[in-house]
Amino acid sequence: MNIALLIIFAFLAFAIYLGIRARRGKDMNLEEWSVGGRGFGTLFIFLLLAGEIYTTFTFLGASGWAYGRGGPAFYILSYGALAYVMSYWLLPAIWRYAKDNRLHSQSDFFVSKYRSPALGVLISLVAVVAMVPYLAVQFQGLGIIVSEASYGSISSTVAVFIGVAAVTVYVIISGIHGSAWTSVVKDIMVLAVVLFLGLYLPFALYGGIGEMFQAVNTERPEFLALPAEGQSVPWFISTVLLTALGFYMWPHTFGSVFSAQNARIFRRNAIFMPLYQLIMLFAFFVGFAAILQVPGLEGTQADLSLLRVSLQQFDPWVVGLIGGAGILTAMVPGSMLLMVSATVLSKNVFKVFRPETSEERVGLLAKALVPVVALAARSLGRTAGASRPLGLRPTTPGTGRSCLKNESSARGSEAKPTSINTSSGQKAWQTTSRVPLTAESTSWT
Repeated sequence: MNIALLIIFAFLAFAIYLGIRARRGKDMNLEEWSVGGRGFGTLFIFLLLAGEIYTTFTFLGASGWAYGRGGPAFYILSYGALAYVMSYWLLPAIWRYAKDNRLHSQSDFFVSKYRSPALGVLISLVAVVAMVPYLAVQFQGLGIIVSEASYGSISSTVAVFIGVAAVTVYVIISGIHGSAWTSVVKDIMVLAVVLFLGLYLPFALYGGIGEMFQAVNTERPEFLALPAEGQSVPWFISTVLLTALGFYMWPHTFGSVFSAQNARIFRRNAIFMPLYQLIMLFAFFVGFAAILQVPGLEGTQADLSLLRVSLQQFDPWVVGLIGGAGILTAMVPGSMLLMVSATVLSKNVFKVFRPETSEERVGLLAKALVPVVALAARSLGRTAGASRPLGLRPTTPGTGRSCLKNESSARGSEAKPTSINTSSGQKAWQTTSRVPLTAESTSWT
């Protein structure tokens, strides 16, 4: 077991510890489990809402878009800022109504507004159908990050299984409290890693950020601008507006609003959250820096640009820190998706058909449904992965043998391998995953 994998497991263990300890001194009824007893202050609400943008997309899709698409990637920087501006007026009104009517989910909101439990059932089913694939993508991203960052010491399949089990345990035990406490560590690590990589790589490899853009522009003229067709100016404007308007339609984001202490929290956070979006810019810098350093990543392989350039430039212990931050970007949003899916299925679907069910039993059912939803997402991820061939898996340095159990030949891979120098100076083939983890093919937020 190498040092990178040890560090990744240390972060995983710490996340589990925080997630379980978060329930200390609390009676985990449905109110406490799903909306934190409506007692979260400014920091937790900030991290649950603003921090939701830093999913596995930060380590895969954002840098991948910069690497593979150039100028159009900047739409990612824009839509969140607009959504946060709208939150100044939108979220306080939603919170007040939810508090007055003791709502626990987005489906509750529409049931109460329109006096229609049937509408709640429909919205709940649509929500779960939307969230389970999103959850599957987070798990897939976790597997890729851990497999790459551990130099192939652990397969993507095993990494996903461990991650799913960890998230399931602390969601059942602590609910939204576990997500909130883990999000603190996640955002600290993501900020540290993304800022470090986004500043270090341009200066170390090019002499500065301006010099990096100049080198990229010289090599690939007009790559940093919006093209005349396709992802052009009209595409940019319409996509930013559409994504911003739909930002709070995600059930787990909508439901996070209910956990606040008061409405003023949202107005305070709305002042700073657009600035927080700028952190994503540094993920773009990593993708741009990787263009000339790890060329040849085509299509969805562009999503590996941050991990590939990190493997090339840093010692294993640094790569381990990057991988540790990466798994947290999957676990925190994954825990919210799990909890909200289980809540709406128990309260807004099951209870409609069994209205005599007490709130206590609804809460117990919600917790029992957490592993069911997790397994559904994992099964969906396996099906999606099996339908798309994976490229060459990492091999043991200095040999031609795969150090993972699933050989690429079993997948029918046609990918071309790339190699990098390990810390010992030997060559190691790296993953060329074809799983679609870009913002265009999935709903990353």
